Amino acid sequence: MATEPKRFRELEAAIDAVVASYGGQLEIDNLESAALPNKRTVIEALEHVKSAIFVGFYATQALTRDNLRQGIAEHLYAGHHMLVDQIERALTYDHRMGRTSCRLPTGSGESVVLSLFAELPELRRLINADVRAAYEGDPAARNIEEVVFSYPSIEAVVAYRIANRLHRAGVPMIPRIITEHAHAQTGIDISPGATIGERFFIDHGTGVVIGETTEIGNDVKLYQGVTLGALSVPHRDEVRKKRHPTIEDGVTIYAGATILGGDTVIGARSIVGGNVWLTSSVPPDSKVFGRGRGNEG
Repeated sequence: MATEPKRFRELEAAIDAVVASYGGQLEIDNLESAALPNKRTVIEALEHVKSAIFVGFYATQALTRDNLRQGIAEHLYAGHHMLVDQIERALTYDHRMGRTSCRLPTGSGESVVLSLFAELPELRRLINADVRAAYEGDPAARNIEEVVFSYPSIEAVVAYRIANRLHRAGVPMIPRIITEHAHAQTGIDISPGATIGERFFIDHGTGVVIGETTEIGNDVKLYQGVTLGALSVPHRDEVRKKRHPTIEDGVTIYAGATILGGDTVIGARSIVGGNVWLTSSVPPDSKVFGRGRGNEG
């Protein structure tokens, strides 16, 4: 067992070695944490926005029509302050780094957050439809409250719908922090850049991947382990092209299916069976089983 002086010397040596490793040679050597967005604050802001969407589910005291406005206002004032600050950090940092992909000017945080909050009634309508789709799509669901409180797909889809609004506004970093937090919590990986229609349901959810340029229509249902992904991209220049599939209205995709490529379209009302691998389109009303196209009807 090391003596106290020896332990101290070894600890000091380890600290010196870690400090020396910050020599500017590694991409992770960034020392500007005060300028970067703070992940914990972003997630705290997300929780405030979610609380405004589901205020009756998150409230710590009884709510009535008389104190409803106050309850919502407390969350939105707190979320507003945090989000504006974090968006400004992200914008300022990206502009200072000369990243041409950032099209929003610094100082836009206030207008972006106010626009997001103005859209909350519409977001609540969309999320309510997602909750209803989960309840109606899972015979094991006992009630709406159980779906909201316990279904990982609702957690992931709510985070996506909020992050997607920020992504579409041109906010860097923050949308990805939000969706990757949900990914870590639920095992469901939805890019904030994906386009997802109404009444969307992921049953079970673990291992689902939905890529950045995926387009999903209305009334689509996915099961666990589904990948809506991209074929390998040989050049960075091709990243901005459509790389992920299009899933039309009313499609059901069962567990473990992999559908890849920006030109791949799954026609409306089709059923894709478990563990299917698809890199080509199928027409509407198809049934695809096995390891590719087949049994279409």
